[in-house]
Amino acid sequence: MSMSIITFIIFFLLVFGLSLFFPTSFLFHPKPHKIHFRFPNLYPEGLAWDPLTHQFYVGSLRQRIIAAVTDTGVSETFIFDSSLPENVTFLGLTVDSPNRRLLAAVHAMEPLPPFNALAAYDLTSRQRIFLSILPDDGGGSGRPTANDVSVDDEGNAYVTNSGGNYIWKVNYRGEASIFSRSPQFTAHPVDRNAPHSYCGLNGIAYVSKGYFLVVQSNTGKMFKVDANDGAARLVKVKEDLMVADDVVLADDAVLVVSPVNKLWYLRSEDSWGEGDLYDEIDLDLERFPTSLVVGGGKRTYVVYGHVEEGMMGISGREIFSIEEVRSRKSESGNSQIWRVLVLIGMGLALTFIWRLQKLWLVNKGKKVN
Repeated sequence: MSMSIITFIIFFLLVFGLSLFFPTSFLFHPKPHKIHFRFPNLYPEGLAWDPLTHQFYVGSLRQRIIAAVTDTGVSETFIFDSSLPENVTFLGLTVDSPNRRLLAAVHAMEPLPPFNALAAYDLTSRQRIFLSILPDDGGGSGRPTANDVSVDDEGNAYVTNSGGNYIWKVNYRGEASIFSRSPQFTAHPVDRNAPHSYCGLNGIAYVSKGYFLVVQSNTGKMFKVDANDGAARLVKVKEDLMVADDVVLADDAVLVVSPVNKLWYLRSEDSWGEGDLYDEIDLDLERFPTSLVVGGGKRTYVVYGHVEEGMMGISGREIFSIEEVRSRKSESGNSQIWRVLVLIGMGLALTFIWRLQKLWLVNKGKKVN
């Protein structure tokens, strides 16, 4: 076999090996993943991801429906719960993957009679496991609103009350109680003339170290809430995250989205005593982005559900979107690191090939002599 053929084979194996170990997304900056799906009058607010079936779930504003959406935009009715009161809304959604359950916060908006519950559905049979009515604390602090939901390692669910500024807990068996009424939740001033002054505690995310991160819409504050006793502490951030709607944990950051503001990226070096706001992204606010989720390939997605349009009584929209979002700073830094590593690897490989070819020429010369 000639040396040129050997060199070609080595080079081909080198390039093939690099393609396995170094993702092309870090090298060539492909466009963010955009999913457009058709589901007339859905107006989804909540968004969840199932890592087992690799599909998204989105809730309906008025239809008592939870839809499933693939990463190619194929949608179907996953849950239609006709036993719920008419026109109730599925707000926050989360997948309890170890127990194969889909958890959904259910709320009846005005002028409907008050109704707040947590519904749990089996992801395999699609049957409802339980419907847990969430208790009112009787404090008269505002009409209760079951908004977002998170789940801990033991299968307990935690639901934020945006109207009453407290957090419910629903255990694995569906038994509900009030988990946290921390004074911190009402310790900060609210501009009562602001459009979203009625919306308090909103997005909630569980951190496996034993606490939650919770955002409050009408103050822009973030709280760290102990998972054992519900004690809350304010997370210090250099600016208020006004009208924050959802919060999600990514690899090395926490993302917070506002449907009327922007998307913020935060990280912390002291377990969220203080949050460093290191990046922010402008979103398409006309499409009203509400919820975030980490999907396949650890990519972060936001849902554009046009919810405000639906709340105004407008109907007829058929197309909605789930779109990948990226931090410009994190993406740039990761790309530079991978590029340097690839260049070093290519340089070492080419040096090896050159030395091998040189050795082959020397040995050939000796044979001739």
